[in-house]
Amino acid sequence: MSWQTDRLQTRLALPAESLEEVYALLARIDAVKQSWKITGRLKPQMIRRLTQSVIITSTGASNRIEGNQLTDEEVEKLYRNLRIQKLSTRDQQEVGGYLESMEFVFAHFADLKISESMMLHLHGQLLRFSSKDERHRGNYKFGSNRVEAKDQSGKVIGIIFDPTPPHLVAKEMQDLVAWYQWASEERKKHPLILIANFIFEYLAIHPFQDANGRTSRLLTNLMLLQQGYQFTSLVSHERLIEQQKAEYYLALNQTQKHWKTDQENIAPWLFFFLQIVRQQADLALELLSRDDREALLSENQRNILYWIRAREVEAFSRRDLIAAFDLPPRTIEASVKRLLEHKFVERLGAGRSTRYRCIRETSV
Repeated sequence: MSWQTDRLQTRLALPAESLEEVYALLARIDAVKQSWKITGRLKPQMIRRLTQSVIITSTGASNRIEGNQLTDEEVEKLYRNLRIQKLSTRDQQEVGGYLESMEFVFAHFADLKISESMMLHLHGQLLRFSSKDERHRGNYKFGSNRVEAKDQSGKVIGIIFDPTPPHLVAKEMQDLVAWYQWASEERKKHPLILIANFIFEYLAIHPFQDANGRTSRLLTNLMLLQQGYQFTSLVSHERLIEQQKAEYYLALNQTQKHWKTDQENIAPWLFFFLQIVRQQADLALELLSRDDREALLSENQRNILYWIRAREVEAFSRRDLIAAFDLPPRTIEASVKRLLEHKFVERLGAGRSTRYRCIRETSV
């Protein structure tokens, strides 16, 4: 068949008014991509730490997008004990699978080929701890997984989106993989446009009974790394999507509205996807200029650090932090521990009288 005239390719013919904005985003992202190729400012040890932090952050964010309740601190604790801890809840099982899948993608992206078998394997690995998903993990869906609107009683009152029916999934996934291989080899469009198009079509097909969103985000990491966007493993795109969840679903909905019609329009999803990668690139660029240690902190930990630095009274207690921030005590404790580990603060005293003090930059 001629991929040149297939809908997967023809919908990438963007209107003139969109091209300027798209290529401005691509140029900005690729400038960062190039800077990462030529710079040697980040030491290997720092890159390893950043990657480990991204694995934790991305896992928490990607799963929370789908309704998981674990915080980053809880994900980190599970990560440290993954080999010995029993994953007793569904939230833990989902997180455990994502953690291992992220490690797998980051370690082996150069050797993985975008194929049906690879995606089936990735899906199976993602759900390998999930007892509830044993029947369908690593296999295409066997029943309808359309997105439905329900009233308060649970009655279906409408269809938000109706993806590919089960009996057509294998054929459409084969076509998607074949198109991507052709388009990549022939360099028909910029790699980021091809990735965005692939991920949208994958989500529209919705090939698995469950975990389609999470698998799509693992695939995004894989494909970005394969195309040379090294900052992917140093800044979490899942966290950015979590922070813009409403916009994420809106872009998908607007693009899915005309899916498989003569009016297909990839622009809403393409712009959202490129904006996320652009934000990811901008954050990566900051890593080259700011305190490396701060790059290892979560958003909560950085906010606590900035609060500490802004205080007129140097010494503070755990109780002071709990009063200042609307965060669970265990999150406060984990944050203080991280600040101690990276020598942003020092401990004064012990026991109930324990207080802390900021270590000023001049004394580091």
